[in-house]
Formats: sequence, structure tokens, C-alpha cells
Amino acid sequence: MALDLSDVDRIAKLAQLDVSGAQIQKTAGQLNRILDLVEQLRSADTTGVEPLAHPISAFEDDVALRLRPDAVTEQDHRAEYQAPAPAVEDGLFLVPKVIE
Repeated sequence: MALDLSDVDRIAKLAQLDVSGAQIQKTAGQLNRILDLVEQLRSADTTGVEPLAHPISAFEDDVALRLRPDAVTEQDHRAEYQAPAPAVEDGLFLVPKVIE
């Protein structure tokens, strides 16, 4: 998928960037090179390759041993923390409306 100058101009307007004509041509070339790289990556054969749970696991097998278990270790203090609040409903702090 190649971007033409009108696409780059539209993207610049959406991003609220002031881009001149020469910059649009240069940017279009750079964006097209990035998109070409993405297409090359997509074309790589990944059959039989399992996703990594952690990037380091590609180099070390014991990563899971160093990560702590996903378990609740703290007690629920919500009622205690909300006791001094001026208004609470269903476990949520109620605050004044600030947007009209």
C-alpha cells in the first residue's frame, strides 16, 4: 500500500501539522519506506513459531521463574479509604461536575 501526496497531506491535516509541498514529498517517501518494511515483515513465514510471553524468553528459558505469581497480596481497604470522602456511591467517589 503506497501513500500518495494527497494521503500524506490529509494525514498532516488530521495531525494538525503545517507541512510544505517539499516536506510532503519527503514525508511521503519516508512513510512509503516504512510501509514497505511492514509488508516485508508480514511476508515472513511464521508457521510453527509460537508467540513469546516475554521478550527475554527468546534468550532465557527461566523467565517464568523470575516473575512473581499474579496473586492478590494486599487486603481491600476501600471502605477505610472512602470513609473521609464527602460523597461515595457503590464504592466510587462522587465529585462535582466540572464540565458544563
